[in-house]
Amino acid sequence: MKAIYPGTFDPVTNGHLDVIKRGLRLFDKLVVAVAENPAKKPVFSVNERIELVKECTKELKNVEVKGFDSLLVDFAKSEDSFVVLRGLRETSDFPNEFQHAVVNRLLDNEVETVFVMTSAENFYLTSSIVKEIASYSGNVNDFVPDFVAKKLQEKFRK
Repeated sequence: MKAIYPGTFDPVTNGHLDVIKRGLRLFDKLVVAVAENPAKKPVFSVNERIELVKECTKELKNVEVKGFDSLLVDFAKSEDSFVVLRGLRETSDFPNEFQHAVVNRLLDNEVETVFVMTSAENFYLTSSIVKEIASYSGNVNDFVPDFVAKKLQEKFRK
Protein backbone atom coordinates (compact mmCIF):
# COMPACT_ATOMS: atom_id res chain seq x y z
CA MET A 1 0.00 0.00 0.00
CA LYS A 2 1.20 3.50 -0.87
CA ALA A 3 0.75 6.55 1.35
CA ILE A 4 1.17 10.26 0.74
CA TYR A 5 3.11 12.33 3.28
CA PRO A 6 2.28 15.96 2.47
CA GLY A 7 3.90 19.10 3.78
CA THR A 8 5.64 22.31 2.93
CA PHE A 9 9.02 20.99 4.15
CA ASP A 10 10.55 24.48 4.36
CA PRO A 11 13.01 23.06 5.25
CA VAL A 12 12.83 19.33 5.82
CA THR A 13 13.81 18.59 9.43
CA ASN A 14 14.91 15.56 11.42
CA GLY A 15 11.31 15.36 12.63
CA HIS A 16 10.04 15.03 9.06
CA LEU A 17 12.64 12.36 8.36
CA ASP A 18 11.55 10.49 11.48
CA VAL A 19 7.96 10.41 10.20
CA ILE A 20 9.16 9.27 6.75
CA LYS A 21 11.17 6.39 8.22
CA ARG A 22 8.33 5.36 10.49
CA GLY A 23 5.89 5.60 7.59
CA LEU A 24 8.03 3.18 5.61
CA ARG A 25 7.48 0.61 8.36
CA LEU A 26 3.73 0.94 7.84
CA PHE A 27 3.49 1.31 4.06
CA ASP A 28 5.15 -0.32 1.06
CA LYS A 29 5.79 3.02 -0.62
CA LEU A 30 5.73 6.62 0.50
CA VAL A 31 5.29 9.66 -1.71
CA VAL A 32 6.60 12.77 0.02
CA ALA A 33 4.36 15.46 -1.44
CA VAL A 34 5.95 18.91 -1.29
CA ALA A 35 3.24 21.57 -1.37
CA GLU A 36 3.68 24.85 -3.22
CA ASN A 37 1.88 26.70 -0.38
CA PRO A 38 2.79 30.36 -1.14
CA ALA A 39 0.62 31.44 1.81
CA LYS A 40 3.37 30.22 4.14
CA LYS A 41 5.93 32.42 2.33
CA PRO A 42 8.56 29.69 2.09
CA VAL A 43 12.25 30.53 2.18
CA PHE A 44 13.02 27.84 -0.38
CA SER A 45 11.25 27.48 -3.72
CA VAL A 46 9.21 24.34 -4.27
CA ASN A 47 11.95 22.96 -6.54
CA GLU A 48 14.60 23.65 -3.89
CA ARG A 49 12.45 21.94 -1.25
CA ILE A 50 11.95 18.92 -3.50
CA GLU A 51 15.71 18.67 -3.98
CA LEU A 52 16.33 19.00 -0.23
CA VAL A 53 13.91 16.16 0.53
CA LYS A 54 15.32 14.01 -2.31
CA GLU A 55 18.86 14.47 -1.00
CA CYS A 56 17.80 13.62 2.56
CA THR A 57 15.89 10.49 1.51
CA LYS A 58 18.17 9.15 -1.23
CA GLU A 59 19.28 6.24 0.96
CA LEU A 60 15.70 5.21 1.74
CA LYS A 61 14.02 2.64 -0.47
CA ASN A 62 10.48 3.14 -1.70
CA VAL A 63 10.39 6.91 -1.19
CA GLU A 64 9.41 9.19 -4.04
CA VAL A 65 9.40 12.98 -3.77
CA LYS A 66 7.00 15.08 -5.83
CA GLY A 67 5.71 18.62 -5.78
CA PHE A 68 2.02 19.43 -5.92
CA ASP A 69 -0.21 22.46 -6.23
CA SER A 70 -3.73 21.10 -5.88
CA LEU A 71 -6.10 19.75 -3.31
CA LEU A 72 -4.38 16.96 -1.41
CA VAL A 73 -7.21 14.53 -2.18
CA ASP A 74 -6.78 15.21 -5.91
CA PHE A 75 -3.02 14.65 -5.66
CA ALA A 76 -3.58 11.42 -3.72
CA LYS A 77 -6.03 10.20 -6.35
CA SER A 78 -3.54 11.02 -9.12
CA GLU A 79 -1.03 8.84 -7.26
CA ASP A 80 -3.52 5.99 -6.82
CA SER A 81 -3.28 6.37 -3.07
CA PHE A 82 -6.02 6.97 -0.57
CA VAL A 83 -3.90 7.12 2.56
CA VAL A 84 -2.44 10.32 3.96
CA LEU A 85 0.33 10.04 6.55
CA ARG A 86 0.67 12.83 9.09
CA GLY A 87 2.96 13.32 12.05
CA LEU A 88 1.72 14.69 15.35
CA ARG A 89 4.20 16.49 17.57
CA GLU A 90 2.30 17.46 20.68
CA THR A 91 -1.28 18.20 21.62
CA SER A 92 -1.53 21.57 19.87
CA ASP A 93 -1.06 19.83 16.48
CA PHE A 94 -4.13 17.69 16.89
CA PRO A 95 -6.99 20.19 16.28
CA ASN A 96 -5.51 21.44 13.00
CA GLU A 97 -4.58 17.96 11.79
CA PHE A 98 -7.99 16.60 12.77
CA GLN A 99 -9.69 19.42 10.86
CA HIS A 100 -7.65 18.67 7.72
CA ALA A 101 -8.40 14.96 7.99
CA VAL A 102 -12.15 15.61 8.31
CA VAL A 103 -12.20 18.03 5.37
CA ASN A 104 -10.21 15.60 3.21
CA ARG A 105 -12.72 12.90 4.12
CA LEU A 106 -15.61 15.19 3.16
CA LEU A 107 -13.95 15.97 -0.18
CA ASP A 108 -13.27 12.29 -0.88
CA ASN A 109 -14.70 9.71 1.50
CA GLU A 110 -12.14 7.12 0.37
CA VAL A 111 -9.23 9.12 1.80
CA GLU A 112 -7.99 7.91 5.18
CA THR A 113 -5.53 9.79 7.36
CA VAL A 114 -3.06 7.87 9.49
CA PHE A 115 -1.34 9.72 12.31
CA VAL A 116 2.00 8.77 13.85
CA MET A 117 3.42 10.41 16.91
CA THR A 118 6.82 11.96 16.42
CA SER A 119 9.60 10.61 18.55
CA ALA A 120 10.33 12.31 21.86
CA GLU A 121 13.53 13.91 20.60
CA ASN A 122 11.63 15.72 17.82
CA PHE A 123 8.31 16.68 19.39
CA TYR A 124 9.32 20.36 19.76
CA LEU A 125 10.86 20.72 16.30
CA THR A 126 9.29 22.86 13.57
CA SER A 127 10.59 24.24 10.31
CA SER A 128 9.71 27.73 11.57
CA ILE A 129 11.99 27.36 14.59
CA VAL A 130 14.80 26.05 12.37
CA LYS A 131 14.44 29.00 9.96
CA GLU A 132 14.43 31.51 12.80
CA ILE A 133 17.61 30.06 14.31
CA ALA A 134 19.29 29.94 10.89
CA SER A 135 18.25 33.53 10.10
CA TYR A 136 20.30 34.66 13.11
CA SER A 137 23.26 32.48 12.06
CA GLY A 138 22.49 30.00 14.84
CA ASN A 139 23.58 26.38 14.76
CA VAL A 140 20.83 24.12 13.36
CA ASN A 141 22.95 20.98 13.04
CA ASP A 142 20.95 19.12 15.71
CA PHE A 143 17.66 19.81 13.93
CA VAL A 144 18.31 19.13 10.25
CA PRO A 145 20.63 16.97 8.14
CA ASP A 146 24.02 18.54 7.31
CA PHE A 147 23.00 19.13 3.68
CA VAL A 148 19.98 21.17 4.80
CA ALA A 149 22.02 23.12 7.36
CA LYS A 150 24.45 24.16 4.60
CA LYS A 151 21.60 25.23 2.31
CA LEU A 152 20.09 27.28 5.13
CA GLN A 153 23.43 29.01 5.73
CA GLU A 154 23.69 29.83 2.04
CA LYS A 155 20.11 31.12 1.92
CA PHE A 156 20.47 33.42 4.90
CA ARG A 157 23.92 34.75 3.96
CA LYS A 158 22.40 36.46 0.92
